[in-house]
Amino acid sequence: MKAIILNEPGQFKVNELMPPSDQLEAGEALVKVHRIGICGTDLHAYSGKQPFFTYPRILGHELGVEVLKVGKGVENVKVGDKCSVEPYFNKREDHAVQRGFTNCGENISVFGVHEDGGMREYFRIPAKYLHTSKILSYDQLALVETLSIGCHAVNRAKVTGEDTVAVIGAGPIGMGACQFAMAAGARTVMMDINQNRLDFCQKHIGVDGTVRVAEVEVTEASLRAQFDGNLPTVVIDATGNKHSMSNTLTFTAAAGRIVFVGLFPGDFSFHDPFFHKKELTIMASRNSLPSDFEQIINMIENRQIDTTPWITHKIVFTDIANHFDSWLKPETGVIKAMLTLS
Repeated sequence: MKAIILNEPGQFKVNELMPPSDQLEAGEALVKVHRIGICGTDLHAYSGKQPFFTYPRILGHELGVEVLKVGKGVENVKVGDKCSVEPYFNKREDHAVQRGFTNCGENISVFGVHEDGGMREYFRIPAKYLHTSKILSYDQLALVETLSIGCHAVNRAKVTGEDTVAVIGAGPIGMGACQFAMAAGARTVMMDINQNRLDFCQKHIGVDGTVRVAEVEVTEASLRAQFDGNLPTVVIDATGNKHSMSNTLTFTAAAGRIVFVGLFPGDFSFHDPFFHKKELTIMASRNSLPSDFEQIINMIENRQIDTTPWITHKIVFTDIANHFDSWLKPETGVIKAMLTLS
């Protein structure tokens, strides 16, 4: 079978590998890959900037797959099912996992990051990580994991219709967070330095407002103007930029909540008296939960979320080396690139 291997930063190679055995263990499924979404993790790995990462590696964890065979005891999927893949594997039931936090177990292994992922034609997987839909296309199923990151951040913040929300960072994760905050009934504003991204959010996602950030600064007044003179009760930062993350304390209303969904691979600081004065809550959001996957599939099926605008670039997966460099450039206009295998 064909597989794409990232041998080192900037170097993809299409290899021929032995296909996985179809002699499945109990609880396993053999799947065929149809779609692979390209995410920020893949871009960072290609650029040599992804923490907790080793080379060589088969990337790919935003997947739309078809079930070819199931092992003994598998009941949640059957042969022929179209599925999204939950890529957060917990091979040990540590304390966090026992408490239901499968997204951040001490021994978590993320498919396509800590172990080889889905940029190949076939693979075996514990069937419990497959989420099926009788309605969604492979394109839509490959977007579920992308959407789940923003969905989980919104769920972490417990956003309701009484909240006002500012999302910082108009990449796919921030756009997803906007969609779920809006679905919860909150007035939602997107902030970014890229006007084209803001225009996309206004046109295709229908955000309630946008604020363009000049470099890493934005005036408090420009944000208050979006919320009738008040600051938002929830700020979700999807930038992974330490200056932006520090500024969230200025942008959040008293007794508000801050969610860091973007990852900065280092230290950042904030003014502690200001943090206490507002009695803020700061939380991290990592990966997502099985319930997030089920929520998203249900919402797409019921047309509460439109995924049509998301995929802006699509190529045959063996042609990745000819296009990946361009996807690192903002002027390319990539929102979501998708690799196809059929």
